[in-house]
Amino acid sequence: MAPQADPFPGVSYVMPVLNEADYVEGAVRTILSQDYPGEQQLILALGPSSDGTTEIVQRLALQDPRVTFVHNPNTHIPVGLNLAVKASKHPIIVRVDAHSELAPGYTSRAVETLGRTGAVNVGGIMKGRGRTPFQAAVARAYNSKFGLGGATYHGGNAEGPAESAYLGVFQRDVLTAVGLYDESLRRGEDWELNLRIRAAGHTVWFDPKLKVTYWPRENWSKLTRQFWTTGVWRGELVRRYRGKNPWRFFMPPLLVVGVGLNVVVAALQLTGVLSGAASAVASVVYLGLAAYLALLVWVAFVHDRGPTLRDRVIFALVLPSMHLSWGLGFIRGIFTGGRDTVDTSRSIS
Repeated sequence: MAPQADPFPGVSYVMPVLNEADYVEGAVRTILSQDYPGEQQLILALGPSSDGTTEIVQRLALQDPRVTFVHNPNTHIPVGLNLAVKASKHPIIVRVDAHSELAPGYTSRAVETLGRTGAVNVGGIMKGRGRTPFQAAVARAYNSKFGLGGATYHGGNAEGPAESAYLGVFQRDVLTAVGLYDESLRRGEDWELNLRIRAAGHTVWFDPKLKVTYWPRENWSKLTRQFWTTGVWRGELVRRYRGKNPWRFFMPPLLVVGVGLNVVVAALQLTGVLSGAASAVASVVYLGLAAYLALLVWVAFVHDRGPTLRDRVIFALVLPSMHLSWGLGFIRGIFTGGRDTVDTSRSIS
């Protein structure tokens, strides 16, 4: 009789870190407090931080032998993840981020789901939370279908095969067999990796019982820079993979185009270039923007509203900020590709 597979295989958590002094210790604590009975290690890929993150990580490593780190002078997330995976020693890889906090029991549930389903990557719900009114509004946008397009991990409730997974808990052998993360990407590396995993005949699985808290960017500048960069790299991924991208990724750039058409038509009408019947026909372009604004008001003040009027107003401003910056970045990415675009929202300013 063949020996039974280890029900609690060793787990290696991998976390890219750059300028995360406000978040990294909380993220690490939720990992180290997991009740998983198998062996565990945490490998942080340290970028050249300037806010004290490195010193915090060094202190944590001295306090707990499960914590170690590798240096990532390149700073890019896929590079750091690959460095951490290569330094890992266990058959299960759990991706974590400094802005994320794992719920109790996350690791045990994920490993059980891998074994139960035969999947090679599983992920669950990404639940945004905020410490300030602005961050709370951004979190509400992350949790709203209107905010980020309704991806399964933002609020799905049916377990099953998935297109991608938030963060992800992987079978290490398959992760390495498909070539790890694509280091030519700066954003969207998770989606692209899961595309290759599925193309190799494996299953990516969504389990809504897996919960992860996510802390969004703390101010408008960081938020718009983050979403601009994400949009640029989504445009790059569309250039590479064309029809394999979900339709929801095209909505923000369509909004940008719609706003541009509204501005042009309004200018032509105000200057008298368009008048009479031609002006009336051209006014049809206003309907799309009017519908978006009406939906925005309904979402912000009725459906997903915050506890106070101030929260609702911030939410109503955050949503188009995310959509428009993402859409503008996407258009740039479609025409010029990702090139050397980096996520400057990871800086301390």
